[in-house]
Amino acid sequence: MAQTTILGRVGQLLRANINGMLDSAEDPEKMLDQLVRDFTNNMSEAEDAVAQTIGNLRMVEDDAKEARDAMADWTAKAAAASKKADELRAAGNTADADKFDNLAKLALSRQISFENQVRTFDTQIAQQTELVNQLKDGLNKMRVRRDELVQKRDELVARAKMAKAQTQVQTTLKNVSVMDPTSELSHYEEKVRRQEALARGMAEVNADSVDEQFSALQGEEDSAEVDARLAALKTGS
Repeated sequence: MAQTTILGRVGQLLRANINGMLDSAEDPEKMLDQLVRDFTNNMSEAEDAVAQTIGNLRMVEDDAKEARDAMADWTAKAAAASKKADELRAAGNTADADKFDNLAKLALSRQISFENQVRTFDTQIAQQTELVNQLKDGLNKMRVRRDELVQKRDELVARAKMAKAQTQVQTTLKNVSVMDPTSELSHYEEKVRRQEALARGMAEVNADSVDEQFSALQGEEDSAEVDARLAALKTGS
């Protein structure tokens, strides 16, 4: 049947190797979106098919009701014809009584025909009701699976985006590590230290030169004092 074929196709879609399809897809997000669309389209077809099956069931139920009403009608007609025949026969009118008995037999024949139809319709109704219940159950499961599929799609897309962002961060950190700028800073710091050391050295050199000048001047003053004292000794003053 068309209904079971559609449900079967949806079942195959659910059992498909989705992981393999996603691995081979250039854009997994688009692949997941397409999977949701395919599932939704198949589910829509299944809903139409189930609706048609339910419609057929309702038609059979209507036919069964008509057959049951006709059966009851012919049963009443048979009883009425039989009663009339009995009344006529009791009145001594055998000919007319036989006519009404024949009408009663004809009505009973129609009753039997509709009775058989009712049994056939009841069998069809039982079978189609069971089928409809199975299809409804299948549709409900499909709706649940679709909701799960959409939820899983959203989860996977979010995880994929997060993983991509983390990969970019790690790649950036790796590049920063390879191009470590602190090595350049260390080199420049060493250059500054050498300049600072040179400046201190020059300051020390300049300080030594000034000290020597003051020492020389002090030496000259001491020598003049010595000469003056010597001259005073000589003059006795």
